[in-house]
Formats: sequence, C-alpha cells, structure tokens
Amino acid sequence: MYRTIRIISRPRRSEIAAVAPGLIKRLRERGLSVRYDHETASCVSQPDGILPREELASSSDLLIVLGGDGTLLAAARSLGDNSVPILPINLGGLGFLTSVTQEELYASLEPVLAGNSPVSERTFLEAEVFRGTESLARHRALNDAVFNKGALARIVDLSLAINGEFVVDYKADGLIVSTPTGSTAYSLSAGGPIVEPAVPAFVITPICPHTLTHRPLVIPESSEIEITLREAEEPVFLTLDGQVGVELHTSDRTRIRATRQKLRLIRPAGKTYFEILRSKLKWGER
Repeated sequence: MYRTIRIISRPRRSEIAAVAPGLIKRLRERGLSVRYDHETASCVSQPDGILPREELASSSDLLIVLGGDGTLLAAARSLGDNSVPILPINLGGLGFLTSVTQEELYASLEPVLAGNSPVSERTFLEAEVFRGTESLARHRALNDAVFNKGALARIVDLSLAINGEFVVDYKADGLIVSTPTGSTAYSLSAGGPIVEPAVPAFVITPICPHTLTHRPLVIPESSEIEITLREAEEPVFLTLDGQVGVELHTSDRTRIRATRQKLRLIRPAGKTYFEILRSKLKWGER
C-alpha cells in the first residue's frame, strides 16, 4: 500500500485548479503524506507541501501526474534513478501515456492506493553525444531521440552503426530512434510501426528519406546504436522527447542504448494497451 504520495502538474492549466485541491484533500483525509511541485501549489489556496520537482521522486511511494503526455515525459525524466510508480491522469489531449481520464480519477485511485492496479514497465533510452573523445551531453528519454535539421531547405546526412557494425548512410529530413512507448509518437507519423510496450526493441525511422528503400528498422533493445553526423552546413539538433535539445556539429557521434531502469506506469485494471490504442486511434469507427 502506498503511504507517501507526490503530485506533479502541468503548468498554467485551469483543469489543475479543478482537480488538485480536491485530490490533495482526499488523500490527506486517508492519513497519507502528500507533497507537490510549484505548478500544483499555484492551484492550491494555502499551499503547505511544496517540494522542488527533482526532489519529489526520492521521497515518494507513488507519483501522481496531472496533465498530458508531455507532462508525463518531463516527470519521467525527473525520476533520476528512482523507480517510483506513476499514476498518470490525462488533463491534456490525445494521451497515449496518460490513459486515466479525469472522470476516472477517484474510481481508479482506490485500487491504486491498495496496490491492486497493474503496472506496465516501459523502456528508457539514454543518448550520449561525443565530440572527438569528449562527452558533451547525456540525456534520458522515454519516447524518442530525434535528429533533425534547423533549416527547412537542408537535408541531414547521418551514418548509422549498430553494435559497432556500419549499417547505412541516410540523407533525409531527419531520423528518429524510438522506444516501444515512443512508437505511437513522432515515429508513427513518419511511417514507423506500432510496437507493443513489452517488446524489448528500438525502432529506427528515417524522416522523408531521399532513398525510398530506406525503411524503418526494428532492432533488439540490447543493441548499442551509434549515429554520426557526417556533414552539416546548417545547425542540426538532437531532441529528446521533444523537450531537451543538443546542437550537433559535423562528426559528432551520438550513442544510444537502453537504461537498466524502467518506468513503472500504472494503468486502470481492465484497461488494456490495445483498448487504449483502439480509443486513441479511432480504430473500428466508421
């Protein structure tokens, strides 16, 4: 059973003010310890449990995220090495990851607090950028690492190696390396496959490749991926989960691998991954 609850919210959303105060009251009435970030505090009349977002996971049994998928992606990166389970409440838009609706919040909360709700483990990728032998940056992502151009008229010239073996050179608008979780995000819109989250794999999807035989690749999660920027006349960026960016120079290498840590994502009992897909993608509708 969860006893210490922490809450992370999406900034500047009117829906937070309609949900957070009542949720905090309900949890405290059960004798639970509740703390929250500054975004949540802005919606509480007399905030008395504020913690910096980066400190919430380390003191928590359960993390509740109020917002959309973007809020969850940011919260996931704030976990560090903590494996605290997350209950995501969708106050945003499409919400592949935040599958619990606002209307389902309190009905879902009881079995969650009792420890009776299923937990889905999701893969993180870690991308490390090297310039020569120097490591410039290292970031974690739940969805994807995307290489894209800074100028509309330019293409990106990238080289792909897997486990030290050269695979292919790409001339394309960009390249996406996604986890199974991220396979329903940017990779899907670029023509990549949907991968069930329990499949231990990465998807490598070129964006508008200039060679039509360059198709998406699905490779084992245990692979080490290395992508080299072969030539760049204009800025090229590596973007993690669409939220963190690193500018790349010619010959910069990016090494991508799975982390040992998994994201533990709580979903309502009886709501399966494929049910969520049918709902979000409107499968079966006429």
